[in-house]
Amino acid sequence: MTPDLDPSTVVPAGMTPDLDPSTVVVHAGRPARVPDAPLGESPVFSSTYIAGGNRGYGRFDNDAWAALETTLGALEGGRGLSFASGMAAAAAVCDLVPVGGRVVAPQHAYSGVLALLDQQAATGRLTVTRVSITDSAAVSAAVVGADMLWIESPTNPAMEVADIPLLAAAGRAAGATVVVDNTFATPLLQQPLSMGADIVMHSATKFIAGHSDVVLGAVVTASDSLWTALELRRRSLGAIPGPMEAFLALRGLRTLALRLEKAQSNAAFLAQRLLEHPRVSLVRYPGLADDPGHALAATQMSGFGAILAFEVGGDAAYAQKICESTTLWVHATSLGGVESMLERRRRWAIEVPTIPEDLIRLSVGIEHPADLWADLHQALS
Repeated sequence: MTPDLDPSTVVPAGMTPDLDPSTVVVHAGRPARVPDAPLGESPVFSSTYIAGGNRGYGRFDNDAWAALETTLGALEGGRGLSFASGMAAAAAVCDLVPVGGRVVAPQHAYSGVLALLDQQAATGRLTVTRVSITDSAAVSAAVVGADMLWIESPTNPAMEVADIPLLAAAGRAAGATVVVDNTFATPLLQQPLSMGADIVMHSATKFIAGHSDVVLGAVVTASDSLWTALELRRRSLGAIPGPMEAFLALRGLRTLALRLEKAQSNAAFLAQRLLEHPRVSLVRYPGLADDPGHALAATQMSGFGAILAFEVGGDAAYAQKICESTTLWVHATSLGGVESMLERRRRWAIEVPTIPEDLIRLSVGIEHPADLWADLHQALS
């Protein structure tokens, strides 16, 4: 597909396109600066609007959604849409695939999305071709004749890095809609639309909202026709966010640059410490010089993120015990919050069987790195 969004509409009025993303994340999506105007958009708690305007009904639009969507659009270089959850956003995107169409998806990616694709394949709604997203030649061959290419980079929880520009070019050449789940990298570290993707998806529950108190999803596209198609699905299926959730997500998004800088620094410190620990058999973090994805990540990301994974020699019981033995780290199923969290992903039956039983995913927060390592070290011991 060819982007048809006017680039001049991506950056909000009064902002120049050369601003650093850490500045855009603070100032985009604000109300007009007029006397006595609020500095930030407030949530509007109404399902009904007086007739005669463009809003129509509470399922169609809301000021809090619009502010969040404008900000995400400015960061990703497109036009945003918020959804009730990351899975609601993913489901709307997958619904773009025609009945009987084919999706090329990573072997390793968020388990909820892979399960959704498998469910739709089981009903005959579509077919799925699984690929190793790091094997660019295999992906490029598989996408010929496909309707959608789903990319996740870095992948959850294997931390694999995909060559987004190369795969996006292959997908578009094949006539497929190219989707990138950018949840791990966030718009501050990676902008897939600029690399040729058609749609960027986020679980805004994670780094965007950033405080483990919101369930929300979002998509951004540089195509007006795709945006309209996705907005129609949100409206028709009712997958709308609550105004308070959108307000909280935007409030969290304002500090993303600071949170991410600290969490990313902590992640790099912990990855190195884990690499040196005798009970750790493998560490996956793109910031490590010898990580298989390091060189590629360095070319398409402005940082290596705050998620890493490690293994402990195939001992699943030991890995589970580590997760249950921390006092500072939170044993929980989520990521991207200010608090550090860890989890053995294969404890969930939905996780793909090619993820090692002993793999522990770490979502690194903003605590002091020495405290995080001390707690992790005692759990390893």
